[in-house]
Formats: sequence, structure tokens, C-alpha cells
Amino acid sequence: MTPDSVGPFSRPILVERTLKAGQPVTVEATEAERADLARDFGLAGIARLTGTFRLSGSLHRLQVTGTVEAAVTQTCVVTLEPFDGTVSEEVDVDFAAQDAFAGTPAEDADIPDPIVNGRIDLGSLAAEFLALGLDPYPRKPGVAFEPPAEDAEEKPLAALQTLKGQGAAGNDG
Repeated sequence: MTPDSVGPFSRPILVERTLKAGQPVTVEATEAERADLARDFGLAGIARLTGTFRLSGSLHRLQVTGTVEAAVTQTCVVTLEPFDGTVSEEVDVDFAAQDAFAGTPAEDADIPDPIVNGRIDLGSLAAEFLALGLDPYPRKPGVAFEPPAEDAEEKPLAALQTLKGQGAAGNDG
């Protein structure tokens, strides 16, 4: 991992070179990167993580579109059993040169992600969209949460009523 990277999956690209080529760019996480991301995201595992991106625009205003696809193993929040699933997220992100919005208060504008030293990081972008696509409460297919059955005869404050009755009996003596 380079000092400038923001996570375990980093693929910085030169915007100028990629725009001139005009071809889609595909980034794929290595086994080690997937293991680090799985740990960071609290997943049992990530078998595959690929981002395919198209860049359009200029060196100062850039649009990145594409898709992030992943095969993940999550832990079911109901059964606590691991299960396999997929994530597929559409990407549509704007980037701009770092100084394009200097002095603009963040609440006054939808500020694009920065182009830093003529580069953007497609690995970090793929990891970000994987995180956005994960279900925060994953359930194994076919599993539903069943609340515990309540005893129909027991009232919610029945134990307090019992204590109150014992207290009242003690005051008579």
C-alpha cells in the first residue's frame, strides 16, 4: 500500500492517459486485498471484487461510470451462519481538479471527488461502492426473524404486581 492510498485496495490511474486511451478500465482486487477488505468490512470473505469503469470529460472535470461486482460471504444476523451472496453496484461519480472548488463551503455545493496530482484511485472507488452495496443486516436466503413467543397469560408487569402484593401484605402487620 502506498502512503497516499486510502485503503487496502488502491489502483491510482493517470486521468490524462486513461482519457486519451478511451477504453474502459478494469481493476480487480488480489487475494490479499480481498482479505484485508473483508476484515475491514466485517465480512467472512470476499471471493471476487472487480470494478469496470469508463472515464469521460477533461482533466479538470471528470465523470466515472461503471459497475462494481463482488462475490462475498456474509454472516446471517438471524442464524449466525455464513452464506454466499453477490453485490452489484452501478457507479456514477464526478471528479474535479482539487482547486476547482477552493473556498466553496461544502454545504453550498455538491463538491465532486478530487483529482489529486492528475490521478484518481479506482481501487478505492471500487471498495467504496462495495461497502455501499453491502446489506448491513444480511440474512441467509429463506431465513426470517421469528420473535420469541410470549406466554399469552403472562402480562408485561405481572412480576411487579406480585412484588406489590407482597409489599402490601407486609404493611398490615
